[in-house]
Amino acid sequence: MTTYRHDVLIIGSGAAGLTVALNLPASCRIALLSKGQLTSASTWYAQGGIAAVLDETDSMQSHVDDTHIAGAGLCHDDAVRKTVENGPEAIRWLIEQGVDFTRFDQGDGGTQGYHLTREGGHSHRRIIHAADATGVAISSALIHQVEQRDNVERFEHRVAVDLIHAGDGTDRRCTGAYIHSIETGDTDVFLARFVVLATGGASKVYLYTSNPDVATGDGIAMAWRAGCRVANMEFMQFHPTCLYHPKAKSFLVTEAIRGEGGRLLLPDGERFMQRFDPRGELAPRDIVARAIDHEMKRLGADCLYLDISHRPADFIIHHFPTVYAKCLQLGIDITRDPIPVVPAAHYTCGGVMTDLNGQTDLPGLYAIGETSFTGLHGANRMASNSLLECFVFGRAASDHIAEHMDAVAEPPAVPEWDESKVTEADEDVVIAHNWDELRRFMWDYVGIVRTIKRLQRASHRVEVLQKEIAEFYSNYQISNDLLELRNLVVIAELIIRSAMARKESRGLHYMLDYPEAAESIKDTILVPENFSGAG
Repeated sequence: MTTYRHDVLIIGSGAAGLTVALNLPASCRIALLSKGQLTSASTWYAQGGIAAVLDETDSMQSHVDDTHIAGAGLCHDDAVRKTVENGPEAIRWLIEQGVDFTRFDQGDGGTQGYHLTREGGHSHRRIIHAADATGVAISSALIHQVEQRDNVERFEHRVAVDLIHAGDGTDRRCTGAYIHSIETGDTDVFLARFVVLATGGASKVYLYTSNPDVATGDGIAMAWRAGCRVANMEFMQFHPTCLYHPKAKSFLVTEAIRGEGGRLLLPDGERFMQRFDPRGELAPRDIVARAIDHEMKRLGADCLYLDISHRPADFIIHHFPTVYAKCLQLGIDITRDPIPVVPAAHYTCGGVMTDLNGQTDLPGLYAIGETSFTGLHGANRMASNSLLECFVFGRAASDHIAEHMDAVAEPPAVPEWDESKVTEADEDVVIAHNWDELRRFMWDYVGIVRTIKRLQRASHRVEVLQKEIAEFYSNYQISNDLLELRNLVVIAELIIRSAMARKESRGLHYMLDYPEAAESIKDTILVPENFSGAG
């Protein structure tokens, strides 16, 4: 086993992690870790784009107001304004890094040479994008830039086990992490003056999700075990339109289709969104997802439909080439046919509590992007604000780390990972069964619509699974599947406890027992030492 030493350890290779790496000084020794290849992060799969005020008819205040409205009163104004006001500069930085955004066609809605589209909750066209494959364009450009940096050492197929922290009381500090190699099975020590969690969200805790397989809440679970507070984990965003097809695992149908006039239809072809919200298909995601869920259950339908076929075929193919190609591969021509869709778990609005520099409760530890809770998203993330958060807070964190680098000493040595008292697992079926059970009861009991009884059932099942998983983890050699399951059961408990604590319906949290919003508006903050599941 090996001990690695760096100035900064970045766990995660999506937009957040890459942004931090590229904005740190060239003199800084950086370790950049990815659970798969560098492209394995959720960013790669992002279709829609980035929200930013780029048009002269738009305004910062309008973007701020739209974000607050979508967030149902729970957004923190300081985080919203920081994000929005730094948006244009973040876009300029991305263009400098080589991101090739879609250009403006005369009369097609755009500004400054770039096409802007509109998505749910936005009152203006402010979504800059690269056709419907914005994530690929961003990831490709930023990874290319990282590969040119001599100071960034890249480690692929590595999964973090737990954070390392030294000292006690006011001297307590994060000094690294134990990192498991998926390829070799070794678990190494990575020491650093600063550690950045950029591990993405936790949507794999649900049976149906638009996220890649790596989205298992690793950073949130590790920070919780290390003593960091988490907030608003009850607000899990379900994207309204995931492609419904047996051969289309986790394929998202971009919200920009609705922004460009796409209509949601019942199986008989009737539009229905106006019955739920005057904004129709352009209502915020929580409203649209809940409406689709309601109609599917009312009708006993397996899916509903999204139709853009009334727009010219050339327009559809030009603006949505990824969706067009994927659907055509499955026998669906979206220039003529409606797209079968269902809601799926998409984005974790809560996370590890941070300040406006990305600092967590544990000195030396930062959380950026979907792993974090900055206060930006409130009770419901507005479309395309999430990528912007990665760039704005990623740059803020790198500036803060650089400013304090010289004041932090090299971390002390720690013991190697000890596997001398464990054996090789001979019943991996236990992991597979627990994984499946966890995701199924989270979907059934802690999904788009919740009740006290459903949450109580889920809480009971989590307690049982926690004991089984803890016993397995204590006695057998670790694997990627076991580590992810260990983290997911922590995430499940945090979501359930947060949902049980919120006695109202607000944003993404809809309770049949409490259908109205409460007068008092407050975050749900969980503190590790108050819960037995903290370890």
